[in-house]
Amino acid sequence: MQRIDRIETTAEAIRRQIDATRQYQDMGVKAPLWCNVSDCFDAAVSHCNGNQKNVQCTNSLAGLDIYADPLLEAVFANLIENSLMHCPGVTAISCSYGKRRDGMVIVYTDNGTGIPKDKKELVFREGYGKNTGLGLFLVREILAITGIVIRETGTPGGGVRFEILVPEGGYHVRASGAKVPVPG
Repeated sequence: MQRIDRIETTAEAIRRQIDATRQYQDMGVKAPLWCNVSDCFDAAVSHCNGNQKNVQCTNSLAGLDIYADPLLEAVFANLIENSLMHCPGVTAISCSYGKRRDGMVIVYTDNGTGIPKDKKELVFREGYGKNTGLGLFLVREILAITGIVIRETGTPGGGVRFEILVPEGGYHVRASGAKVPVPG
């Protein structure tokens, strides 16, 4: 019986890895383009809607466009799915942006348990994690195509805080969007 359970577990892991690979097979294939970040975040929230269970998602990205791979929506979907999967008590997710001297930063936060200090860089490694181990690894790769950098800067026990730094020339703010200063 243990062998059958082990075979089923292995088969499920392979299936998840194939699904993740299929989702990102077009990474870097299509030319980068100007993406409305607010629309990408909203689409990701809708995509993850079935898994949300009373989670308040706040979008403060109005007016921001960035030059990115067309898979930008998948970046936000992965962050949202990770919040929902790894932090069962999460009730709030938010995304905002602000100008820094080195570019524009998009800040994704949740009110879950956060990531321990010793794991902040590990979560971006290929193979790390409970499922396929491809999610945040591929998120970093998708963003890097256009020189965008992501890092986790949250406080353990205080929720995650992913900062997505868009370099100068890789963003513009439409007049209808309000720039919000982001601390740090």
